[in-house]
Amino acid sequence: MSDTSSISSGVAARYATALFDLAKEANKLSTIETDLDSLDVALTNNESLRDLFKSPVYSRSDVVGAINALSNKMKLSSMVANTLGLMAQKRRLQVVPMLIDAVRTKISEEKGEVTAEVTTAQKLSVEQIKELSKTLKASVGKDVNIKAIIDESLIGGLIVKVGSKMIDSSIKSKLSNLQNVMKEVG
Repeated sequence: MSDTSSISSGVAARYATALFDLAKEANKLSTIETDLDSLDVALTNNESLRDLFKSPVYSRSDVVGAINALSNKMKLSSMVANTLGLMAQKRRLQVVPMLIDAVRTKISEEKGEVTAEVTTAQKLSVEQIKELSKTLKASVGKDVNIKAIIDESLIGGLIVKVGSKMIDSSIKSKLSNLQNVMKEVG
């Protein structure tokens, strides 16, 4: 049996590659990057929009109409609007968050940048993000974009993921390690 998440990521990757290639050919990478950032914010902040993208309850024509209205309201470029429209017709909107991540990754690679996913217990200040970016750039050798995620269960510290590397200096992780050591002793 196939893993549905790998199927979804494969679908998202194909749409992302097509969108990226079209935008690169038309010299519109910055335009689609801005559009996808706006769409990501909208999806993050609007539960009804997330429901529309994920729910099979809505009819195909209702979803296509809503996506066209959304694209017009958000003033999305024709490339992003057409991609979303096609995905709505094919009932593939649930993979849009993966598409956004995949296109961002491709754009970063094109610019010679790398994205670091940084998970912290509290929101980082602009100064902390700049300092972390500078430190990571010295380590990685490329410009680093920070994707900040807040997870209050970490208590403190941070988890940094850059590509396949991960550094976990969270207090939650340290407490878990300490707990394991104490179990071995007793």
